Amino acid sequence: MATAPYNRILLKLSGEALMGDQSYGIDSATLALIADEIKNVLDMGIEAAVVVGGGNIFRGSDASAAGMDRATADYAGMLATVVNALALQDALERMGVTVRTQSAITVQAVAESYIRRRAIRHLEKGRVVIFAAGTGNPYMTTDTAAALRAVEIDADVLLMAKNKVDGVYDADPAKVTSARRFQTLSYLEAISRRLEVIDSTALSLCMDNNLPIIVFDVRAPNSISRAACGEKIGTLVAQHETALAPGGEQ
Repeated sequence: MATAPYNRILLKLSGEALMGDQSYGIDSATLALIADEIKNVLDMGIEAAVVVGGGNIFRGSDASAAGMDRATADYAGMLATVVNALALQDALERMGVTVRTQSAITVQAVAESYIRRRAIRHLEKGRVVIFAAGTGNPYMTTDTAAALRAVEIDADVLLMAKNKVDGVYDADPAKVTSARRFQTLSYLEAISRRLEVIDSTALSLCMDNNLPIIVFDVRAPNSISRAACGEKIGTLVAQHETALAPGGEQ
Protein backbone atom coordinates (compact mmCIF):
# COMPACT_ATOMS: atom_id res chain seq x y z
CA MET A 1 0.00 0.00 0.00
CA ALA A 2 1.03 3.59 -0.54
CA THR A 3 2.43 5.67 2.32
CA ALA A 4 -0.45 6.92 4.39
CA PRO A 5 -1.09 10.66 3.85
CA TYR A 6 -2.98 10.98 7.14
CA ASN A 7 -1.67 10.93 10.69
CA ARG A 8 -5.06 10.74 12.38
CA ILE A 9 -8.42 9.63 10.97
CA LEU A 10 -11.96 9.51 12.25
CA LEU A 11 -14.00 6.63 10.89
CA LYS A 12 -17.78 6.97 10.90
CA LEU A 13 -19.47 3.56 10.84
CA SER A 14 -23.19 3.53 10.16
CA GLY A 15 -25.12 1.06 12.26
CA GLU A 16 -26.20 -0.66 9.06
CA ALA A 17 -22.55 -1.32 8.25
CA LEU A 18 -22.47 -3.77 11.16
CA MET A 19 -25.46 -5.80 9.94
CA GLY A 20 -23.79 -7.60 7.06
CA ASP A 21 -26.55 -9.39 5.15
CA GLN A 22 -28.84 -9.45 8.17
CA SER A 23 -31.90 -7.24 8.46
CA TYR A 24 -31.23 -6.32 12.08
CA GLY A 25 -28.52 -6.36 14.73
CA ILE A 26 -24.82 -7.13 14.49
CA ASP A 27 -23.26 -9.73 12.20
CA SER A 28 -20.23 -11.18 14.00
CA ALA A 29 -18.31 -11.94 10.79
CA THR A 30 -18.82 -8.40 9.46
CA LEU A 31 -17.81 -6.95 12.84
CA ALA A 32 -14.61 -9.02 12.81
CA LEU A 33 -13.74 -7.84 9.29
CA ILE A 34 -14.24 -4.19 10.27
CA ALA A 35 -12.15 -4.66 13.42
CA ASP A 36 -9.38 -6.25 11.35
CA GLU A 37 -9.47 -3.29 8.94
CA ILE A 38 -9.14 -0.84 11.84
CA LYS A 39 -6.20 -2.86 13.18
CA ASN A 40 -4.56 -2.63 9.74
CA VAL A 41 -4.91 1.16 9.89
CA LEU A 42 -3.16 1.19 13.27
CA ASP A 43 -0.41 -1.07 11.91
CA MET A 44 0.27 1.57 9.24
CA GLY A 45 1.06 4.05 12.01
CA ILE A 46 -2.21 5.98 11.69
CA GLU A 47 -4.12 7.07 14.79
CA ALA A 48 -7.76 6.00 14.58
CA ALA A 49 -10.97 7.13 16.24
CA VAL A 50 -14.42 5.75 15.46
CA VAL A 51 -17.97 7.08 15.71
CA VAL A 52 -20.67 4.42 15.47
CA GLY A 53 -24.30 4.82 14.49
CA GLY A 54 -27.19 2.81 15.88
CA GLY A 55 -29.59 2.29 12.99
CA ASN A 56 -29.09 -1.47 13.02
CA ILE A 57 -30.76 -1.58 16.45
CA PHE A 58 -32.91 1.51 16.87
CA ARG A 59 -33.47 4.57 14.68
CA GLY A 60 -34.80 7.58 16.53
CA SER A 61 -36.21 9.27 13.42
CA ASP A 62 -38.31 6.20 12.59
CA ALA A 63 -39.63 5.91 16.14
CA SER A 64 -40.46 9.62 16.15
CA ALA A 65 -42.36 9.28 12.87
CA ALA A 66 -44.38 6.48 14.48
CA GLY A 67 -45.45 8.82 17.29
CA MET A 68 -42.71 8.54 19.91
CA ASP A 69 -41.52 11.78 21.49
CA ARG A 70 -38.59 12.93 19.32
CA ALA A 71 -36.16 13.67 22.13
CA THR A 72 -36.93 10.37 23.85
CA ALA A 73 -36.51 8.51 20.55
CA ASP A 74 -33.17 10.16 19.92
CA TYR A 75 -31.89 9.26 23.39
CA ALA A 76 -32.93 5.65 22.78
CA GLY A 77 -30.97 5.80 19.52
CA MET A 78 -27.92 7.05 21.44
CA LEU A 79 -28.12 3.99 23.70
CA ALA A 80 -28.15 1.79 20.58
CA THR A 81 -24.83 3.34 19.55
CA VAL A 82 -23.39 2.40 22.95
CA VAL A 83 -24.32 -1.25 22.28
CA ASN A 84 -22.53 -1.09 18.91
CA ALA A 85 -19.50 0.63 20.45
CA LEU A 86 -19.12 -2.10 23.06
CA ALA A 87 -19.41 -4.81 20.41
CA LEU A 88 -16.71 -3.14 18.30
CA GLN A 89 -14.55 -2.61 21.38
CA ASP A 90 -14.73 -6.31 22.18
CA ALA A 91 -13.92 -7.33 18.58
CA LEU A 92 -10.86 -5.08 18.54
CA GLU A 93 -9.63 -6.20 21.95
CA ARG A 94 -9.82 -9.85 20.87
CA MET A 95 -7.33 -8.85 18.13
CA GLY A 96 -4.95 -7.36 20.68
CA VAL A 97 -5.89 -3.71 20.05
CA THR A 98 -6.10 -1.37 23.04
CA VAL A 99 -9.44 0.46 22.98
CA ARG A 100 -11.15 3.19 24.96
CA THR A 101 -14.86 3.85 24.53
CA GLN A 102 -16.08 7.33 25.41
CA SER A 103 -19.77 8.16 25.64
CA ALA A 104 -21.43 11.55 25.28
CA ILE A 105 -24.05 10.47 27.83
CA THR A 106 -23.04 9.06 31.21
CA VAL A 107 -22.82 5.26 31.29
CA GLN A 108 -19.83 5.02 33.60
CA ALA A 109 -20.22 1.28 34.23
CA VAL A 110 -19.26 0.51 30.62
CA ALA A 111 -17.56 3.59 29.11
CA GLU A 112 -15.62 6.72 29.93
CA SER A 113 -17.38 10.04 29.69
CA TYR A 114 -16.28 12.04 26.65
CA ILE A 115 -13.35 14.33 27.46
CA ARG A 116 -11.60 15.84 24.46
CA ARG A 117 -8.08 16.05 25.92
CA ARG A 118 -8.28 12.51 27.30
CA ALA A 119 -9.42 11.22 23.90
CA ILE A 120 -6.46 12.90 22.18
CA ARG A 121 -4.07 11.43 24.75
CA HIS A 122 -5.46 7.94 24.12
CA LEU A 123 -4.88 8.42 20.39
CA GLU A 124 -1.32 9.62 20.96
CA LYS A 125 -0.68 6.41 22.91
CA GLY A 126 -1.82 4.30 19.96
CA ARG A 127 -5.22 3.37 21.33
CA VAL A 128 -8.39 3.27 19.27
CA VAL A 129 -11.02 5.62 20.68
CA ILE A 130 -14.67 4.80 20.01
CA PHE A 131 -17.10 7.68 20.46
CA ALA A 132 -20.60 6.55 21.43
CA ALA A 133 -23.96 8.28 22.03
CA GLY A 134 -23.57 10.80 19.22
CA THR A 135 -23.19 14.35 20.49
CA GLY A 136 -25.27 13.57 23.57
CA ASN A 137 -28.06 15.80 22.26
CA PRO A 138 -31.37 14.95 20.55
CA TYR A 139 -32.08 16.25 17.04
CA MET A 140 -28.44 15.63 16.07
CA THR A 141 -27.37 12.77 13.79
CA THR A 142 -24.32 10.59 14.28
CA ASP A 143 -22.98 12.09 11.03
CA THR A 144 -22.91 15.43 12.84
CA ALA A 145 -21.29 13.76 15.85
CA ALA A 146 -18.61 12.32 13.57
CA ALA A 147 -17.85 15.71 12.03
CA LEU A 148 -17.78 17.36 15.47
CA ARG A 149 -15.47 14.78 17.03
CA ALA A 150 -13.21 14.80 13.97
CA VAL A 151 -12.78 18.57 14.27
CA GLU A 152 -12.31 18.39 18.04
CA ILE A 153 -9.53 15.79 17.88
CA ASP A 154 -7.82 17.47 14.90
CA ALA A 155 -8.36 14.52 12.55
CA ASP A 156 -6.91 14.87 9.06
CA VAL A 157 -9.89 13.25 7.32
CA LEU A 158 -13.39 11.96 8.02
CA LEU A 159 -14.00 8.50 6.57
CA MET A 160 -17.72 7.82 6.10
CA ALA A 161 -18.15 4.05 5.80
CA LYS A 162 -21.58 3.24 4.37
CA ASN A 163 -23.41 -0.03 3.83
CA LYS A 164 -23.91 -0.83 0.12
CA VAL A 165 -23.35 2.85 -0.81
CA ASP A 166 -20.07 3.34 -2.68
CA GLY A 167 -20.06 7.13 -2.80
CA VAL A 168 -22.21 10.17 -3.52
CA TYR A 169 -24.34 10.13 -6.70
CA ASP A 170 -26.05 12.88 -8.69
CA ALA A 171 -29.33 10.92 -8.27
CA ASP A 172 -30.53 7.92 -6.33
CA PRO A 173 -28.87 4.96 -8.12
CA ALA A 174 -31.58 2.64 -6.82
CA LYS A 175 -34.19 4.65 -8.73
CA VAL A 176 -32.23 6.23 -11.60
CA THR A 177 -30.22 3.76 -13.67
CA SER A 178 -28.21 6.57 -15.29
CA ALA A 179 -27.10 8.03 -11.94
CA ARG A 180 -23.39 8.81 -11.87
CA ARG A 181 -21.10 8.74 -8.89
CA PHE A 182 -19.07 11.80 -8.01
CA GLN A 183 -15.34 11.15 -7.85
CA THR A 184 -14.88 14.49 -6.12
CA LEU A 185 -17.47 16.91 -4.82
CA SER A 186 -17.27 20.36 -3.29
CA TYR A 187 -18.92 21.05 0.05
CA LEU A 188 -21.07 23.80 -1.41
CA GLU A 189 -22.44 21.65 -4.21
CA ALA A 190 -23.18 18.80 -1.82
CA ILE A 191 -25.14 21.22 0.37
CA SER A 192 -26.92 23.00 -2.48
CA ARG A 193 -27.98 19.71 -4.11
CA ARG A 194 -29.26 18.43 -0.73
CA LEU A 195 -27.53 15.11 -1.30
CA GLU A 196 -28.75 12.77 1.43
CA VAL A 197 -25.71 10.55 1.88
CA ILE A 198 -24.17 13.06 4.29
CA ASP A 199 -26.02 15.14 6.86
CA SER A 200 -26.08 18.86 5.92
CA THR A 201 -25.02 19.98 9.41
CA ALA A 202 -22.03 17.66 9.24
CA LEU A 203 -21.17 19.01 5.77
CA SER A 204 -21.29 22.60 6.98
CA LEU A 205 -19.07 21.82 9.96
CA CYS A 206 -16.51 20.08 7.75
CA MET A 207 -16.60 22.95 5.24
CA ASP A 208 -16.05 25.56 7.96
CA ASN A 209 -13.02 23.64 9.20
CA ASN A 210 -11.73 22.44 5.80
CA LEU A 211 -12.00 18.79 6.84
CA PRO A 212 -12.09 16.43 3.83
CA ILE A 213 -14.69 13.64 3.78
CA ILE A 214 -14.39 10.32 1.97
CA VAL A 215 -17.67 8.44 1.43
CA PHE A 216 -17.27 4.76 0.51
CA ASP A 217 -18.79 1.29 0.81
CA VAL A 218 -17.50 -0.53 3.87
CA ARG A 219 -18.20 -3.86 2.11
CA ALA A 220 -15.62 -3.20 -0.61
CA PRO A 221 -12.40 -5.21 -0.06
CA ASN A 222 -9.93 -3.45 2.28
CA SER A 223 -11.99 -0.27 1.91
CA ILE A 224 -11.12 1.30 5.26
CA SER A 225 -7.36 0.82 4.95
CA ARG A 226 -7.47 1.87 1.29
CA ALA A 227 -9.25 5.09 2.20
CA ALA A 228 -6.82 5.73 5.05
CA CYS A 229 -3.95 5.26 2.59
CA GLY A 230 -5.35 7.96 0.33
CA GLU A 231 -6.38 5.62 -2.49
CA LYS A 232 -9.10 6.90 -4.81
CA ILE A 233 -12.15 5.18 -3.43
CA GLY A 234 -15.75 6.34 -3.25
CA THR A 235 -16.30 10.10 -3.26
CA LEU A 236 -13.99 12.77 -1.86
CA VAL A 237 -15.86 15.82 -0.55
CA ALA A 238 -13.61 18.84 -0.12
CA GLN A 239 -13.10 22.44 -1.29
CA HIS A 240 -12.09 21.52 -4.85
CA GLU A 241 -14.10 21.35 -8.05
CA THR A 242 -16.65 18.63 -8.69
CA ALA A 243 -15.85 15.70 -10.98
CA LEU A 244 -18.03 12.75 -11.97
CA ALA A 245 -16.51 9.30 -12.13
CA PRO A 246 -16.80 7.81 -15.64
CA GLY A 247 -19.67 5.36 -15.84
CA GLY A 248 -20.22 5.57 -12.11
CA GLU A 249 -17.38 3.10 -11.55
CA GLN A 250 -15.00 3.28 -8.63
